[in-house]
Amino acid sequence: MVKDFISVWDNCLRTIQKNVNNQSFKTWFEPIKAVSLSDDSLTIQVPNKFFYEWLEEHYVSLLKMTIRQELGDKGRLEYQILMSSKNNNTQRPANSRDTSGPGSVDTGNIKNPFVIPGIKKMKIDSQLNPNYLFENFIEGDCNRLARSAGIAIAKNPGGTAFNPLVVFGDVGLGKTHLAQAIGNEVLVKSPNKTILYVPSDKFTNQIIQSIKNNAVNDFVNFYQLVDVLIVDDIQFLENKKKTQEIFFHIFNQLHQNGKQIILTSDRPPKDLDGMEDRLISRFKWGLSADLQAPDLETRMAILEAKMNQEGVDIPQDVTEFICYNIKNNIRELEGVLISLVAQSSLNRREIDVELAKDVIKNFVSQMSKEITVDFIQNLVADHFDVPVGKLASKTRKRSIVIARQLSMYLAKNLTNKSLKAIGENFGGRDHSTVIYSCKAVQDLLDTDMIFKDTVADLEKKIRLSLNEK
Repeated sequence: MVKDFISVWDNCLRTIQKNVNNQSFKTWFEPIKAVSLSDDSLTIQVPNKFFYEWLEEHYVSLLKMTIRQELGDKGRLEYQILMSSKNNNTQRPANSRDTSGPGSVDTGNIKNPFVIPGIKKMKIDSQLNPNYLFENFIEGDCNRLARSAGIAIAKNPGGTAFNPLVVFGDVGLGKTHLAQAIGNEVLVKSPNKTILYVPSDKFTNQIIQSIKNNAVNDFVNFYQLVDVLIVDDIQFLENKKKTQEIFFHIFNQLHQNGKQIILTSDRPPKDLDGMEDRLISRFKWGLSADLQAPDLETRMAILEAKMNQEGVDIPQDVTEFICYNIKNNIRELEGVLISLVAQSSLNRREIDVELAKDVIKNFVSQMSKEITVDFIQNLVADHFDVPVGKLASKTRKRSIVIARQLSMYLAKNLTNKSLKAIGENFGGRDHSTVIYSCKAVQDLLDTDMIFKDTVADLEKKIRLSLNEK
């Protein structure tokens, strides 16, 4: 006897109704329509993408039982999703690739490749840059907390106290890199997790389109399918009330369901003007970790890592010169390296400090006027009332040692000289002596407030002298 697809589905519905409560039946099964029957496969039509995900998540076993009762052990379901027409209020079966939403999914007939009914989980493109990894995110004092939290999240997304994680800091300090590194690590450790990275401007545009298409519910439902949501530059949601309202509901649902939320911003949550208080309070639920400007040693490590990645070798004094002048933006640091290599190759010039000076002029709006080591030595010697010539001597008298170490510290921070060149100005001392001296001064700065004020005064005098030149 040839079975009719409508009668097959009606029989399935009668069985289903006996196994679910009345409300669930009305919500999740009454809207389904049988479409066709081919051999052992029944095609049914569901209203939207979220609908079939819900069926797969909650009713696979029940559907498996009912379809096999009707079609035998090889029975299976195929799904067809309706999508709204842009030109009218009618609906039509989807038969093409849908790229209007935040991710791409085949919304035509969704065939289940397995014998059991249900739907293969929707594949969402994570939008992650595969080059943003923990391996090439250099750790330093400036980012240690944020990086450590990110590694913990990657091991157990949604299961740590760092939910949400808000990473904030100035432009070019690695917020996007770190956020995407977490996502990429989750992809490796938990390949079944759904990760989505979205810049806030794209998120806003998606909301605008969903409002135009009367599809806000589908938009929200889509985002609720994500296991790890990364929203970049959250500050751009300021003063966008409708966007904030929709994001608030998405945030709540994800957080309540134990999903991980990662946000980046150019400032801490408390300083986000034009952001609803209820969102600010939720941003504070987890961890807010700032990325600060990297110190010289971290900048050097970042530049060397980039050199290794690009397969370039640059003299030590050139890398030091670059890192002395590019202090607050890692992106600029990498840009200088790329430009330096390009200029060297195109103009057949050796990579040296002079070439680096020419390149850096394009990145730094105003290069510092030249500060000489001699000028610093004379200023410090005058302040401590010691003969300037003694700074290059081997004497271990305390007042001279402090003046010598402080002169090296200021020369390192305020001139473009390499450590080796600085040491030469102090009786031919090597770079390790300069490093030791700088550390000794830093230790004093951390423990002696009077000394700290003295150093601040000297730095101020040096900078004022530049303006007079």
